[in-house]
Amino acid sequence: MRYHGSEMARILSVYLDACALNRLTDPPSHARIALEAAAVEQILLSVQARRLHWIASLVLRVELARNRDQGRRETTLGLLQIASEMRSQTRQSLLRGKQLEKLGFGPFDALHLAVAEESGCDVLLTTDDRFRKLANRIPGAPSVQVRNPLNYLQEVRP
Repeated sequence: MRYHGSEMARILSVYLDACALNRLTDPPSHARIALEAAAVEQILLSVQARRLHWIASLVLRVELARNRDQGRRETTLGLLQIASEMRSQTRQSLLRGKQLEKLGFGPFDALHLAVAEESGCDVLLTTDDRFRKLANRIPGAPSVQVRNPLNYLQEVRP
């Protein structure tokens, strides 16, 4: 657990996937996109203020680096500088990722989940509805909550 200040208040740990970070560079053509982008921005401000602990990963860096749009790629990769910590995948998380792939998760989603689980994250935040719905439909897998940033922010208010 992570604690902050003399009151020993527990700081929640979050993992943002590539979809959540890319939401900041999506054209706000729909209200949902604009609201989710604002939520991700607020979450990142909470990380900077040390009210949330953002665990990022080398898997996330690799996925973000694959973006063909140079501007979007540079913006999202730059955000990793404010992450509270950067994790590498381990042998255990790679094996867990393979298990999650067999349950229907895409390769990157499976690895994000595996790293988030192994890191003890409270929640993985994504704007990918398919990913979120699959994670919440499979009993007992994954062991970390998978939520939409907007809904998470409305409930937790870090």
